[in-house]
Amino acid sequence: MIRLADREKARHFIANVQQAVDRHDILRTGVLWQDLPEPVQVVWRQAPVQVETVALDPADGPLAQQLEARYHPRRHRIDVRQAPLIKAIIAESGAGECWMLLLVHHLIMDNVGLALLVSEIRQLQQGQGEALPSPLPFRQFVAQARLGVSAAEHEAYFRAQLGEVDEPTLPFGLQGYQGVGGDLEEARLNLSPELAEQLRQQARRLGVSVACLAHLAWGQVLARASGRTQVVFGTVLFGRLQGGAERTGRWGCSSTRCR
Repeated sequence: MIRLADREKARHFIANVQQAVDRHDILRTGVLWQDLPEPVQVVWRQAPVQVETVALDPADGPLAQQLEARYHPRRHRIDVRQAPLIKAIIAESGAGECWMLLLVHHLIMDNVGLALLVSEIRQLQQGQGEALPSPLPFRQFVAQARLGVSAAEHEAYFRAQLGEVDEPTLPFGLQGYQGVGGDLEEARLNLSPELAEQLRQQARRLGVSVACLAHLAWGQVLARASGRTQVVFGTVLFGRLQGGAERTGRWGCSSTRCR
């Protein structure tokens, strides 16, 4: 969510987003699957950023809150068949207040990638585009992902890891639940700065990321909630190539199973 001085500032910001999309072919990708043997990620030669302007009444509450509610992921979907998987929503009030909600699909970007994108946009806004490193082609990421290890090797690995698992891990015995999450209740507990620092120190000591420790903790939660000592759950990962990863295809989404 971005607050801008006026519509002209919003126009310039979107132009900078478009420059970033034009620079990085990964940001010009969509996913196609209809009438194809398998889903494919396709790079568009040109992919204009989608822009939508909505009329909101300030009497109904702050514009930022209205935008977030209206375009909540549970209610609004980005069409992954049409590149780019980025959409800008603009709302203005009569007093000249302008808010922009930038929607980005997780298929092309995570929080780290978003931070890199914002950093690049700042440089473009400051007229420092020529100082940006040349982006590496997304095809290098694809080549490493598809040509490095065969499908048979992948299958053999996961069969060895999960071959004897014959039923899902079901917290609280829940099974066959179908829904979109609208009836769920969420509880949040923020970690203290002291505990967060301890986690970072422990992660450094073990040579892993804090996310790895978070996955381990989630496994412990599932074990308690399901009454099992062996649990399996899925997670979404983002891969980045070594050596120049910050210039690529720094955005690459995949999913895997954790045991």
